Amino acid sequence: MLGLIRGLSFICLLMAVSCLAQGPPVLDTDGNPVTRGVEYYVDPAVTDVAGGLTLVTRNGSCPSYVGQVPIGPGNVQGLPVIFSPRNSGETVITENTQFTVAFSAATICVTDTTWGIGEEDPETTRRLIVIGDEPAIFSISRNQAPGPYTFGYCPECNTPPPCGRPRCGIAGILEQNGTRFLTIDGPAFPFSFRRA
Repeated sequence: MLGLIRGLSFICLLMAVSCLAQGPPVLDTDGNPVTRGVEYYVDPAVTDVAGGLTLVTRNGSCPSYVGQVPIGPGNVQGLPVIFSPRNSGETVITENTQFTVAFSAATICVTDTTWGIGEEDPETTRRLIVIGDEPAIFSISRNQAPGPYTFGYCPECNTPPPCGRPRCGIAGILEQNGTRFLTIDGPAFPFSFRRA
């Protein structure tokens, strides 16, 4: 009987630790958990200088960068995204969930709209977030309850030789020639998630 009680206690302890490790769920603007496979608009949380996230161009190139829709006449909500947790068993995005993110849209230049980390801007040393490259693993953190949220990025370092100190960062906005790019390594930019 004592063995059964110990076994059940151990199982309860494991379940409690598992729940704590997951972190609180990321909530959309309606207060519902952000969920795998559902489309969301990523909107600025505390400013109205630009709209939601979308595909943008740089130097007349294909729209292969993640950026913000400029404020003006027409649609400023951007393109919907889909979050895919790295762990296939997870359905709710929590503050500790590692995931990939992709636009739920097509582009004429590349077929894959999954976000990756692109080149470093030589003037600012900030890394641009791109699509159609190696998918990057992101996470979401909260600055204050109940939001707004920020995107974080930290590269994996699983293969020998050890990569040393990884270059992690928080997503922010870099404005160049009137275009607002989503980047890593600058001041954090707060976002909210609105179900499409």
